[in-house]
Amino acid sequence: MRFNTKTIHAGQQNEETSGAVMPPIFQTSTYAQSAPNVHKGYDYARVGNPTRTALEKMIAGLEGTESCACFASGVAAMDALMKMFRPGDHIIASDDLYGGSYRLFTSVFQPYGIEFSFIDMTDLDLVKQTVKPNTKLFWIETPTNPLLRVVDIEKLSAMAHENNALSVVDNTFASPYLQRPAELGADAVLHSATKYLGGHSDVIHGAVATSNKEILENLLFQVKSSGAVPGPMDCYLVLRGIKTLAVRVERAVSNAKKVADFLNDHPEVSEVHYPGLTSHPQHELAKKQMDDFGGMVSFSLKDDSIEAATKFMASTKFFTLAESLGGVESLISHPASMTHGSIPKEHREKAGLKDSLIRLSVGIEDAEDLIQDLKQAF
Repeated sequence: MRFNTKTIHAGQQNEETSGAVMPPIFQTSTYAQSAPNVHKGYDYARVGNPTRTALEKMIAGLEGTESCACFASGVAAMDALMKMFRPGDHIIASDDLYGGSYRLFTSVFQPYGIEFSFIDMTDLDLVKQTVKPNTKLFWIETPTNPLLRVVDIEKLSAMAHENNALSVVDNTFASPYLQRPAELGADAVLHSATKYLGGHSDVIHGAVATSNKEILENLLFQVKSSGAVPGPMDCYLVLRGIKTLAVRVERAVSNAKKVADFLNDHPEVSEVHYPGLTSHPQHELAKKQMDDFGGMVSFSLKDDSIEAATKFMASTKFFTLAESLGGVESLISHPASMTHGSIPKEHREKAGLKDSLIRLSVGIEDAEDLIQDLKQAF
């Protein structure tokens, strides 16, 4: 089954009692039992829901894994994964990563005695030097948020396994349409399904796809014990969004390439971050690892100031100033003060995240309208 067909049929079947083509929204908190613990696969909706099961099977099918567990948000999915680890464990993560991930690691789990090293994971020698006897996890984000660096999933996963560690890939920016980390050796794949999987900026959701039984058992334990689970309506919305994942991402990528080319030639732009540009340092790796280059673009201005970035973003008409990404509409944001505001300024600057850096989530509008919008904003 090819990918476009998977977005419609992976793990899906017509509903048994009615034959409904789309999975119904099972809006219930509990299920009837014929005797204690004798039921039709569901006993309490925190633990499981048929609409959620349909979505989990779909995402597992897209990522090529045996299983998936869904959560109320991407951060909730991360939280469940992180609860596998114990005081004294060491985790290696990208120094250029989503601000919410950094906050969860440093403000929630680090005080409990889990150690983190934030480094440039495009430098394989540096990663190798950072590994310790107590290293338990490589947290891989690729392409990274917001600098669009591309990290070698296959080589880092192999390195993790050589050191008895796990590799988890945040695949939110790429989506399974463009990149399937499990096929490259990753132990688990995380999504903020709020983004490309949902695709319409109308739902908050998270998921972890895996074939690793230890990880799955931990996730299912956290589903039952911590309870950060999505409601059936949320699951339905993500399922519906996935039906158009391929066509949405294909159009977004086409637009992003044109936007990146325009920005790359503009005299007021100092640097453009987009894996599709031949000048991108990991362009060849992106060609090898991804099926295309994605719908996210970031760039910094020659006037490297927050004031210049703020003025520019206030001038766009089709690019809406907002957090999040991956919807059908184009969004513009300022990482230093928005999505990455929780990361200390010195850490941001060391990672290369400038004050004027602007992040674009390129949508499915007409590319010429988007380019004209950016042109008039300059």
